[in-house]
Amino acid sequence: MPPTANNSKPTLPTSPSPSTSASTSAFRGLPSVVWTIFAGTIVNRLGYLVTPFLVFFLASRGVTGGDTSYVLGALGAGNLVGPAVGGVLADRIGRRPTMLIGLIGAAAAQGALFLAPGVWTMAAAALLISAAGSTVSPAAYALLADAVDSERRRRAYALFGWGVNIGTAVAGVLGGYLAAQGYWLLFAVDAGSMLLYALVVAVRVPEPKREAGRKQQKDGIGYGVVARDRLAMLLLPLFGVQLFVYSLTEVALPLAVRDSGLSPAVYGAMAAVNAIMVVALQPFATAWLSRFPQLAVQSAGSALIALGVAATGLADSIAGYTASVVLWSLGEVVVAGIAAGLFANLAPAHARGRYQGAFSWTWGVARFGALTLGVTTYTNLGPTTLWWTALAAGTATAAATLTLKTRIETRTAQEPAA
Repeated sequence: MPPTANNSKPTLPTSPSPSTSASTSAFRGLPSVVWTIFAGTIVNRLGYLVTPFLVFFLASRGVTGGDTSYVLGALGAGNLVGPAVGGVLADRIGRRPTMLIGLIGAAAAQGALFLAPGVWTMAAAALLISAAGSTVSPAAYALLADAVDSERRRRAYALFGWGVNIGTAVAGVLGGYLAAQGYWLLFAVDAGSMLLYALVVAVRVPEPKREAGRKQQKDGIGYGVVARDRLAMLLLPLFGVQLFVYSLTEVALPLAVRDSGLSPAVYGAMAAVNAIMVVALQPFATAWLSRFPQLAVQSAGSALIALGVAATGLADSIAGYTASVVLWSLGEVVVAGIAAGLFANLAPAHARGRYQGAFSWTWGVARFGALTLGVTTYTNLGPTTLWWTALAAGTATAAATLTLKTRIETRTAQEPAA
């Protein structure tokens, strides 16, 4: 979230005129705090270097085979703990303190992992890295929801996601170069980028005023406020399945490329295709699609992702995999920011951190499920079963989301302007 919170700025027109400035019109009028978070997110994501090369680092330390799975499992488990803790802390102690705790804690854990003497200490450090790092998102998402009204939240979250993709794309190139010079550089850049982001948060991000009062006392500090929200509890599983299908692009796609007899460089090229498409198309897509009903756009994009993922099962060449990546990348561009914005609009002001914690936790479960259930299905039941299941689940949940249109519109219409 960028520079200074100024909610008096006008919102975008619903039908932006085509021009060379279309790439920025989607995000024009967002308050400065949103842009600050956007810039900080790019810096932070530039430092997401250790995780992609973790297997190679562990091998350099003599950790191979089954022991590697303990460290990777701990890294995945942290993503189930961090969002839940981050959501509670964001509502309890504030957005900025929670972000600082997560960023500084993750930076310290990077050093601990590099210096860890054995497998179990490495696993503990990996757990802390992911747990601390994933506490940041619920607080950042809640801060964005605090800064803008419901009409602009989709754009704020799309900008946040754009920053993630820009940083990740650059990190992919940077990581390979640094790894060749020495793994310690990966850890140094990771920790340094987190500390730099923490400095930006401390200096440039104001803590919004929050009203706890009777509602906070009635709802408590836990996730009961989310669990009692029937609409939220209907949406979370639907979004979770859609996120699971998307997460297969990180998990099952490499397996398919390998089984086709293609080199790892092909998967790297596919990742580059995805990054280039998202970075290049996101601003234009957000501006153009803002004129359409957002729930319908979300459903269409989710179905496109499912179709693209399923098309992986038909591919057996570089051209085939490229076509499938183009399909689900277009879907990713279409849905950017919508689910997070919709869920933020359901949250009472005093519980935005916990609602975003629940949403981020759902994302963590989806990724964890892709790593476990997805890989197990691919390996034991066969690729065809996985691809057809992904297509059926993705399109079914996309359609089911549309059935909640009236209930969502009724709820969001009741929210006063931010």
